[in-house]
Amino acid sequence: MTIPPLQGLRVLDLARVLACPFSAMILAELGAEVIKVEQPGSGDESRSYEPVAERNGQRDSAYFFACNRGKRSVTVNLRHKDGQALVRDLVRHCDAVVENFPTGTLKRYGLDWEALRAINPRLVMLSCTGFGQTGPYAKRKGYDTVFQAMSGLMALTGERGGGPVKPGLPIADLTSGLWITIGLLAALRGRDATGQGAYIDFSMLDGQVALLTSAAARFFALNEVPPRLGTEHPGRVPTASFRCADGRFLHITCSDQHWAPLCRALGLAELGADAALGANAERVAQRGRVMAALTAAMEKLTRAQAVTLLDAADVPNGPVLTIDETFADPHVQARGSVGEFTHPLLGAFPALRLPYRFNGLADPEIQRPPLLGEDTEAVLRDLLGYEASRIATLRAEGAI
Repeated sequence: MTIPPLQGLRVLDLARVLACPFSAMILAELGAEVIKVEQPGSGDESRSYEPVAERNGQRDSAYFFACNRGKRSVTVNLRHKDGQALVRDLVRHCDAVVENFPTGTLKRYGLDWEALRAINPRLVMLSCTGFGQTGPYAKRKGYDTVFQAMSGLMALTGERGGGPVKPGLPIADLTSGLWITIGLLAALRGRDATGQGAYIDFSMLDGQVALLTSAAARFFALNEVPPRLGTEHPGRVPTASFRCADGRFLHITCSDQHWAPLCRALGLAELGADAALGANAERVAQRGRVMAALTAAMEKLTRAQAVTLLDAADVPNGPVLTIDETFADPHVQARGSVGEFTHPLLGAFPALRLPYRFNGLADPEIQRPPLLGEDTEAVLRDLLGYEASRIATLRAEGAI
């Protein structure tokens, strides 16, 4: 019988909104037990975010669903001394803590790294902030698009000659969630090797700067600040999206070995006969000529016709799909990328699967998000051993 890869791991999720909760959801659907601590009465503020799903006369936030599946929800008032003590009790039973409070907040609550590792020396803790625990911006606030802007990502994105454009998804939040997951798993592996816990100071700005990769390589090697080129690539031609005769777009990415087949497929005999253009460096140098010829050729074909021709020539290409087309794509459907969970109020609701297919371990399964505080009593009773009278007192005093 196969088991989930992270079975036996327990994570305390003290975070809100997107980056850290997304990471904790990944850990949960990989088999970890994730206990999400939320503010009594209101919970994670993303529970009120649009879009709101309405089914069976009930309403709930689909935004919250997208990054909180598979967790247990416990409501705790972190401003209450008994609530703070409760969190410290939870930490004694956890392998990892992830939090995204403003720098210095948890220290005021007695829940910072120094306090928690004294309770649990094997604890791994990650603090996610916009700018990190140190540096001139440490106290500064920011959101996804701020980090896109300040990292250089936004300046790279947009049409030639136009202004900067943000990507269509909160890339800084989502990629930070992936960085957080990697950091936690790395630290847990180190903890298992050394027996000692660790603290991770993660800055979302740092995470975006670390993604600059090829753009940074051009700057380091050529002292070039890459310009905005729309869907084109600064160092490879052709790599771009082309409008077809039916108004749809097809993206083509061509290396040297694909150049001659591309020219034959599109009937571009003149370009194909130019031996110099067989090398990417020359195509980059003659970008205007190459792109003009390809643009004219693609405008004569429907997207489906172009896909058929280029697939037959083994030239890498992909239709630029809208999200509804992506979900209807036969390959996406065959891979089972979209599934569903059963919500206690809304019933069946679609969800995106984690993109892993294991052999030898259990594949991650889509789980449902928790209702606010639905696991509070069970966790306090079963994990912490609190008596019913103590739980009732905590509730009456506003600690939970």
